[in-house]
Amino acid sequence: MSQEQPNNPLHGITLEKMLTSLVEHFGWEGLYQKIRVNCFNSDPSIKSSLKFLRKTQWARDKVEALYIDTFC
Repeated sequence: MSQEQPNNPLHGITLEKMLTSLVEHFGWEGLYQKIRVNCFNSDPSIKSSLKFLRKTQWARDKVEALYIDTFC
């Protein structure tokens, strides 16, 4: 049922894990400097950021691209 995705660097990595890793690496302020999204600046939390990113594809794409550039 599940297919192998050898060329997908995000395979098996949840959005929550990506966001947590980026926050640990950059901090909320640094993450906001990289990706200008208000949920990273105004009272940031993993929960509120996940809620926003799940609804907003362009922001999620930026988070995924930053994760790939930083950790892959």
